[in-house]
Amino acid sequence: MAQDNGRDTGRQIPLWANGAPGFENRRNEPEEAKDYWVKNIHNPSITVYLPPKDKATGAAVVIFPGGGHRLLVFNAEGRDPARFLNSLGVAAIIVKYRLFREDSTIYSLGKEVRQDAYRAIRVVRSKAAEWGIDTARVGTLSFSAGGEVAALVAYTPGLGNPAAPDPIDRLNGRPDFQLLVYPGPLGVPATVPADAPPAFLLAGDNDECCSVPVISLLQAYRAAKVPVEAHILNQAGHGFNMGYRSNLKAVKNYPQLMADWLSDMHILEPARK
Repeated sequence: MAQDNGRDTGRQIPLWANGAPGFENRRNEPEEAKDYWVKNIHNPSITVYLPPKDKATGAAVVIFPGGGHRLLVFNAEGRDPARFLNSLGVAAIIVKYRLFREDSTIYSLGKEVRQDAYRAIRVVRSKAAEWGIDTARVGTLSFSAGGEVAALVAYTPGLGNPAAPDPIDRLNGRPDFQLLVYPGPLGVPATVPADAPPAFLLAGDNDECCSVPVISLLQAYRAAKVPVEAHILNQAGHGFNMGYRSNLKAVKNYPQLMADWLSDMHILEPARK
């Protein structure tokens, strides 16, 4: 479940063993994957990449790739950032969430997609001992539409149901921090609560879709006095993923800004025993 000389060694685990609640009969429908994308997701899952044990910090990041809720940009906004996070000693968990714009007659953002997001974070916390994760350092990294998924769990308490028959559903589903890269506009709150997860925000100045959400969130975070860092990259547009294919130095190098923020926030410091 880790990067090994570039080989894809992530392990996929369904969010629910018997399929998503109410949709168990669809769990065996195959996904469609081609080139950079995955779609036709009816059995939501996580793909887990763990860093080498001698490098692990105990921090974990749940990744929500973008794709306009019609597909998931799984390689460039899932696997690539997972490998980068592993290089920092961070466990990376990519979520294949249901796509409400691909199947709008079946799924909605506010119900099924939110359910997937909460469940993913809870599953990660449930595996803390097995995966060497500190349950107080579980964050999210999201791109574009994935930022709209992250918003579903970031600004509400996320408390589990203590009476739930499934012990995973008793756990907290709110992240402890969030990294938002050109997040989409849906779900951007006018105000954020004082206990909102600290945030790293980044978008391109030429991104008509997703630079405004960064500016709005920056203002809301500052008003709430919650730790926040924001970057608007000159000349950059939308969909530059991890910056690897860009000719702009600022875009190519932005992952280091994320790493610096994680370090400055003490997220990369191993928990004291």
